[in-house]
Amino acid sequence: MATKAFVAQASQPEKFRRVYVWEFPVRLYHWVNALCVVVLCVTGYLIGRPLAITYSSEAYQQYWFGTVRFLHFVTAFVFFFNFLVRLYWGFVGNQYAKWSNFIPNHRAQWREMIEVMKVDVLQTRVQGLITLGHNALAGLIYFLSFLAFLFQSLTGFALYSSMSQARLPRLFAWITPLMGGDFAVRQWHHIFMWFFIWFTLVHVYLVFYHDYIEGRGTTSSMVGGWKFDSDKRDEK
Repeated sequence: MATKAFVAQASQPEKFRRVYVWEFPVRLYHWVNALCVVVLCVTGYLIGRPLAITYSSEAYQQYWFGTVRFLHFVTAFVFFFNFLVRLYWGFVGNQYAKWSNFIPNHRAQWREMIEVMKVDVLQTRVQGLITLGHNALAGLIYFLSFLAFLFQSLTGFALYSSMSQARLPRLFAWITPLMGGDFAVRQWHHIFMWFFIWFTLVHVYLVFYHDYIEGRGTTSSMVGGWKFDSDKRDEK
């Protein structure tokens, strides 16, 4: 019955207004971060489980694994500084980029998370509360993912510090003995790689899912920045 009511409601024409939600720095961060995560996961997996590639020439004449490591290290620096820009924009960006959207410190945000769970996880409702920016549950998950970004950056630089004399990686050399040695740091770094892989899969699915059930340009908004909001309700 709920599905039929939703389809009937969706078939009725409705007036929408355009709202500029995602500013250019947020969109740039998103796509640079997405590219970095893909490159880091692929190269990180190859570093952890190198392919047994045979060549007719001698091993010292090949440098494919060195290229993989180089791509991983360079992309890690881009990932880290891109992350710092997003941290900064959380203080100076518009209302949808503010840190208050990511940390649930109001009772209404916790109620909204329950409503989102009913739609996304339990699927006891077809459509829940509609927000222009991140809903409360997505905001909390993104905040936790930012902590994962930070952890991955710290452990990555800690591993790199043992083979580099650069100033930035050496700042994190103390992490290796704190976590019990190079092997332990490498294991945690590898485990969190799988977190990013699963996060990406769920994230892409939910973007298309909400785009379908809400029909407000969720996917295209991360390209142009605009979302569509109904004239029947006040902006949230």
